[in-house]
Amino acid sequence: MGDSGVFLAVNASGAVKAAEAGNVVVIVDVIDMSTTLEAALDAGASNVFGAGPDNSRAPVKLVPEKIGRQAGLTALKENTGVVLISEPRVGTDEERRSRAGRVIKGIEETGAVIEAVYPNIGAETAKLGDFTGKVVVAVTDTGGVAFDAAYNAGSPAVITGTIARTMKKKGAEPAKAAAKRAVEAAARTGTGICVVAASANSLEDLLAAEYIMREIIAMGFTALR
Repeated sequence: MGDSGVFLAVNASGAVKAAEAGNVVVIVDVIDMSTTLEAALDAGASNVFGAGPDNSRAPVKLVPEKIGRQAGLTALKENTGVVLISEPRVGTDEERRSRAGRVIKGIEETGAVIEAVYPNIGAETAKLGDFTGKVVVAVTDTGGVAFDAAYNAGSPAVITGTIARTMKKKGAEPAKAAAKRAVEAAARTGTGICVVAASANSLEDLLAAEYIMREIIAMGFTALR
C-alpha cells in the first residue's frame, strides 16, 4: 500500500521514490510528452506508455524493453497495433526508430506490429494519423524517462497528465481529466498519488503538476479512506 495522500515530486529520481513508496505516479511533461499522449487519448488510443530512449544517461534504472513488451502484449490482447512516438521532432522515421531500439525490441518480441512512427510534437500529433484503438508508446528524454523509471520501480499505476489544451479539451479540462485518471487508479490500487514534474528545470511542468494536484484534492482525494 502506498503512502496516504497526494504529493508532488520532480525529475525521474522523484518518480522512482514515489513508485517505491507504492504510489500512483502522474507524469507531467507539458512540452511535449504528456500533451502528446493526452492528444493520443483524445484521438481514441486505448492505452499509452512512456519509455526512455536508448541513449539516456538518467541516473535511474530504465528498462525500455519491459515497457515495449507490455505495450506489445496489450496490443495483442486488444487485437490492435502499436504507434511509436519518438524524437527528433524534425527528422526521419529512421532517426526516431534509432533512438527507440530497446522499446522496439520489446514490442517485436511479442509479435505485435508497429503500425506508425510519429514525432513528439504535443497536441498536433493527433493530426498525423489514426490512433483509434491503438496502443501508443512515447520514447522521450524527459517524460518518457520519468515514466520508465516509475514503471520499473514498481508503481502500481503510471499515468500522464497535462494542462495544455488539445483538439478536444480546453481550459481546465486536460488537468481535470488527468486528476480523474489518477483518482480512479488510486481507488483501484488503494494507494496515494504523486504528481511528478518531469523536469525541475521546466517551469511549465512545475506549475502544471501543482495545478493537477489541486484538481485531485478538489475531487475529494486527500487521503486514503
